Amino acid sequence: MTDRPETEAVIAGRDDSRSLSPAVWPSTVWSSSGLDATNANATALRSDEFYARYANPTVGQFERAVAKLEGAESAVAFGSGMGALASVILTFCGSGSHIVAQDSLYGGTYSFLDGPCRRFGIDVTFVDAKTPGAFAAAVVPGKTMLVIAETPSNPLLDIVDLNELAAITGPFTLVDSTLGTPLGQQPLQHGVDLVMHSATKGIGGHNDAMIGVIAGEKDLIDAVWQYGVLHGASASPYDAHNALRGIKTLEVRTSRQASTALSLATTLSKHPAVSTVHYPLLDSHPQYDLARRQMRQGGSVLSFEVRGGMATARTVIDALSLARPATSFGGPETLVCHPATSTHVGMPADLLARIGVNDSLIRVSVGLEHHEDILNDLVKTLS
Repeated sequence: MTDRPETEAVIAGRDDSRSLSPAVWPSTVWSSSGLDATNANATALRSDEFYARYANPTVGQFERAVAKLEGAESAVAFGSGMGALASVILTFCGSGSHIVAQDSLYGGTYSFLDGPCRRFGIDVTFVDAKTPGAFAAAVVPGKTMLVIAETPSNPLLDIVDLNELAAITGPFTLVDSTLGTPLGQQPLQHGVDLVMHSATKGIGGHNDAMIGVIAGEKDLIDAVWQYGVLHGASASPYDAHNALRGIKTLEVRTSRQASTALSLATTLSKHPAVSTVHYPLLDSHPQYDLARRQMRQGGSVLSFEVRGGMATARTVIDALSLARPATSFGGPETLVCHPATSTHVGMPADLLARIGVNDSLIRVSVGLEHHEDILNDLVKTLS
């Protein structure tokens, strides 16, 4: 019998020992029995008794847990979400190749695609992911190697149709599912090739693990691992240990946070000081029906636009007492940020205007505090 996701989150990634907490293996290198054994480890795929840049037993437990939750054959972890993204791109793309990506993206992802990728001779086309068929229409046969989607998107919570994305033939498809988490949606089950997480966020869930992960078919993951060994964005065993701890409580945390997020979104959408609220499972979201079809939970992040622009946004953020200004999300504390001046500050002004990241937009990462305390903290600043 297949365990339900809530159960898998608790038991996934265990090793053969009876320890209920994973052991932390801090060693960077292992001794061997001799020349032949060393050679065998040096030429093997992902030997975890060789050198920690290749593999580590604690990191391996985390990778197996994520693979199980995503319904994947394999997974490979990196030192951050950006390390995971860069490794995938540089595994499959080189000078003269082409990437299609949506224009509404995390600022770091956009900056990597529009900066280093172009400098390396990789052409990038950005599309409006909300337009049906936009990804497929931008694919250049024989040249496009990778199609990158982020759903829900950061910070506007746009939704990409995973079935439509998976139907694209030719290039590999990659979904950044950080805001969705493995318990909120499973892109691989729709036919997408690779799923990525900045596990620093919801998966780790406690603001104490810097780690990224990619999951998918074993052959693809092995290819990314082989590049990652050279790229060197290795995951720390300490961060993997903390992220494994986070996975055990992933379902109870995200269920609580998603419930609170929907309650906040509903209330804020009726507040006279708020012009727009962005949350996938809010019935006024333009892609609500799509979100309902492919998401089990709406996630822990919402964003809203205040009337009065930058001045009001500054007043709101500076007056909060429970919620704290910070740029991450997915942790136990409620955090707020102003994307236009923080997470997306490096993006061109015309692009920010086109995708809707304006001076009025505030992003909220909903924590585990009582929902009425969070709401009261926000509402008092809006009054």
